[in-house]
Parts: sequence; structure tokens; C-alpha cells
Amino acid sequence: MSLLNEILEFNEQFVEEGEYVKYTTDKYPEKRMVIISCMDTRLVELLPKSMNVKNGDVKILKTAGAIVSHPFGSVMRSILVAIYELKADEVFVIPHHDCGMASVDADSVVEKMIDRDIPKSTIDTLGAAGIDIRSWLRGFDDVYESVKKSVEVIKGHPLIPKNIPVHGLIISPDTGKLELIVDGYAVEENQ
Repeated sequence: MSLLNEILEFNEQFVEEGEYVKYTTDKYPEKRMVIISCMDTRLVELLPKSMNVKNGDVKILKTAGAIVSHPFGSVMRSILVAIYELKADEVFVIPHHDCGMASVDADSVVEKMIDRDIPKSTIDTLGAAGIDIRSWLRGFDDVYESVKKSVEVIKGHPLIPKNIPVHGLIISPDTGKLELIVDGYAVEENQ
């Protein structure tokens, strides 16, 4: 059985048995916050449990490394929608220790693309169009600097209200322990 068929079969039973009822909520986050976190599999359940958040409490955005790299990319757009349309009042950037983005080798990723039938000419064409794919794929060297940089991208955005605290924390993927890196309340008071 394919993974898709397995999922669809489970889903049919999930709906028929009314399992969805215990997850019923609305689109507005009860705790009025948005979290940008890493897509790491270890955080799927650990992160919400470690922060005492449940279904309906928060908006969670997942990206590789919890990186907000472009001020007008889809992650930033999602943060703005969470604030202006979905009543989020605080932003939390929460990458983790032992992140795969700290060891991403862009050259290796490009080679794997080529091995999976992406023509080298496509990579070359992107380069000729001004897209530095290796720079774009690159991760980070220091998770502490990465979280600070993402917080700065968000806080410095011209469309983010000045009264929105933007916090930066790092979570241990082993224990769920949160380490405060940027206290968005303290930054707000200093402005």
C-alpha cells in the first residue's frame, strides 16, 4: 500500500469515527501568538508540549531552520497575516540545537538534485538569471546568530507594528528546554 493510500484510508476512518471533534477550534489563536519553528521531526509534538500550547492556541509556521531570510517572502507574509487578520499579538522565533540547517552543504544538495534528474542546465540557467542557488540553499553556522538575524528581519520589517514583541528562543530537541536569546519585551522597552 502506498503512503498516500494509507493516509487516505486512515483519514476515512478518522472522519467516520468523529475523531476530529476533539480538535475543533476556530481560526484565531487563543494565546494570540505566532511561532516560527523548524520543520524538524523531533519538534512536531515536543515544541507545543514544552510551551504548554494545544490545538487552537497558536499559529505555527515551519521552515528549515526556523529561518526568516527574506522580508517579503512567504514566511513574512504569513506572519503579517497572523498579526493583522488572525489577531496574533506576539511573535516567537524558535529554532533548535543540532539543526540540519547548520550542516547543509549547498554543493552536496545541488549534486543530489542533478542525481535526481534536475538538469545541470537548469542550475546553470538559474545562475545566469542572477539566482545564486548555492547561497540560497546555504544554512547557518551559528544557531544563536541565526535566531537573532530572523528576529531582526521580523522586527525591522516596515509593516510590523512597533508594539509587537518579537522573541527569539532556542529549544533543545532532546529535552524541550527553551533558552531565551531575545526578549521581545525588553527590546520593546528600549525603543
